[in-house]
Amino acid sequence: LLSLWSLVCCSAAANVDEPNLSKSFLPNYEPDEGDAVGSLQDTRIHVFTVDYDYVQIPYEVTLWILLASIAKIGFHLYHRLPRLMPESCILIAIGALVGAIIFASHHKSPPVMTTSIYFLYLLPPIVLEEGYFMPTRPFFENFGSILWWSVLGSLLNSFGIGLSLYGVCQIEAFGLTDLDLLQNLLFGSMISAVDPVAALVVFEEASVNEQLYMMIFGESLLNDGITVVLYNIFIAFTQMHRYEEIESIDVFAGFARFFVVGLGGVLFGIVFGFVSALMTRFTHNVSAIEPLLVFMFSYLSYLSAETLYISGILAMTACAVTMKKYVEENVSQNSYTTIKYFMKMLSSVSETLIFVFMGVSTVGKNHEWNWAFICFTLLFCLIWRTLSVFALFYISNKFRTYPFTFKDQLIISYSGLRGASSFSLAFLLPEKLFPRKKLFITATLVVIYFTVFIQGITIGPLVRYLDVKKTNKKESINEEIHVRLMDHLKAGIEDICGHWSHYQLRDKFKKFDNKYLKKFLIREHKPKSSLLSLYKKMEIKLAIEMAESAMNSSKSSTAS
Repeated sequence: LLSLWSLVCCSAAANVDEPNLSKSFLPNYEPDEGDAVGSLQDTRIHVFTVDYDYVQIPYEVTLWILLASIAKIGFHLYHRLPRLMPESCILIAIGALVGAIIFASHHKSPPVMTTSIYFLYLLPPIVLEEGYFMPTRPFFENFGSILWWSVLGSLLNSFGIGLSLYGVCQIEAFGLTDLDLLQNLLFGSMISAVDPVAALVVFEEASVNEQLYMMIFGESLLNDGITVVLYNIFIAFTQMHRYEEIESIDVFAGFARFFVVGLGGVLFGIVFGFVSALMTRFTHNVSAIEPLLVFMFSYLSYLSAETLYISGILAMTACAVTMKKYVEENVSQNSYTTIKYFMKMLSSVSETLIFVFMGVSTVGKNHEWNWAFICFTLLFCLIWRTLSVFALFYISNKFRTYPFTFKDQLIISYSGLRGASSFSLAFLLPEKLFPRKKLFITATLVVIYFTVFIQGITIGPLVRYLDVKKTNKKESINEEIHVRLMDHLKAGIEDICGHWSHYQLRDKFKKFDNKYLKKFLIREHKPKSSLLSLYKKMEIKLAIEMAESAMNSSKSSTAS
C-alpha cells in the first residue's frame, strides 16, 4: 500500500519546480542585477526543501520494482493460488488497478512502458535466462521439429491472420476499409508473437513428457526473434508503399532479409560466446569479475546485433548457449552460483514489470473499439493456431521416431498465449504510418487478456484431464553411461552404413570440440576421463538441488 500510494503521489510531486541550489544553500550568493530586491531573502539556508525532479527517474523505477516484487511475494504466500491461475494474471490485475487509481487521480493516461525500455532493458534478461539454462541435449535432439514449427508456424499464423483480417476489412459495414493489405499483414505478424510462460510453468509442475515441453520451450525461445524480423520487414514495406510501388524484387529481398537477419544473429551470438569464453580463461586471479563478463558480453551481443539490424534476440540466445558450454568450465563455483541466481533474479523482475505495465496500459485514452475487428482477430488467432499445429505436425510426424500424439498437438495449440512482445510491438507502431494504431493496441490487449486469463487458467486442468504422457526421467550416473554408450554405438553403425543423422553429426562435433575448441577456450584443458568429469558435474548439481529443496521445504513448513 505504501508503494502504491507513493506511485500515485509521484506525478503530483513532479510538478514542484526545481529549486535553485545556489540560492538555497550558498550563503554568499550575490543576486544578479535583474533580480528583484525582495529576492534577497532566498539566500538564506532552508531547513527543508523538496527537489523531487532530481531523483524522479530512479525513485519511480525503484518504486515500480518494489511494487512488482511485493505483488510477486503476495502471490506465492498463498501456496494454492499458483495452482489455480498463472502469476501473470495477478500481476496484470494489479497493474490495471494501479493504472485506474492514477487515471482517476489525475484524469490523464498513466505512464506506459516505452518500446525502448522493453527491447533494450526488460527483454534481454529474459532471453538470456532462457538461453543459458536451456536443456541443450533435448533441444538439439528436437531441433528439426522446433525449427520447422517455429519458423513455418510463425509464417502461417502471420499471413493467415493478416489475410483473413484483410478479407473482413473489405466489408464496408464494419468501417475498416481504410486498413490495407500491408497493415493487416503487419498486424498479423505482431499478434503472432506468443509468450507461453504460463504453459511452461504448468508443464513443469505436471512433469509432461520431454518432447512436448521442448516444443513449447523452443517456440518461446525462437518465436519472438522470428516475429520481430517479420514485423520490421512489413514496416519497411509500408514505408516504401507510401512513395513507390512494391515490386517482386522487393518481396524477394524481404524474404532474403528474413533469413539473413536470423542466421546473422545466431552467428553473431556464437562469436560473442567464444570471445567471452576466451576472456574467462584468464580470470582465475580475478574471479570476482567473472559474472560481470558473462552479463556484459551477452548484453553486448544483443546491442551489437540490434545496431546492425540483425536479430538481437537470436544473437543473445546463441551467445548464452555457447557461454553455458565453455564459460562454466572456466569460472569458479562461487561465480557459477552468482551467475545463476542473479540471472534468474533479473529475468523474474523483468517479467514481473512487463506484466504490471501491461495492466497499467489497459487504463487510459489510447484505445479505439471496433467489435468486428477485435472479435475476428481473436477468432482468427485461435483458428490459425490450431490449423497450423495440426498441419505442420502431421507432416513432421512422418519423419519422427516418436511422433506427437493428438493430445500433444491439442496442448500445443492451446498453449499459444500472447504476451509482452505483441503488446510492445503494438505500441511501437508509428502513428503517421498507421492512423488506426489505437485500434491495433486495443485488439492486442483483448487477445492478451483472453489468452492469459482464459487459456492460462484452464491449461492446467486441461493437461490433467487429457492425462498427457508424463516423463519419468531421473538423472543418474548409470543412465548417463548408457546414453553415451548408445550415442557412440549408433554413430558407429551409421558410419558403417554410410548413413548420416544427428548421432553422426554429434559425434563429429564432439571430436572437433575436444581437439580444437576446448583447447583454445578452456583454461588448462587436459584430456581426462569423461566418466569422472560427468560424475563431478552431477555431484555438484545434486548438491545444489538438495540445498534448494531444503530451503523450499523449510519455507513451506514455516508458512504452514
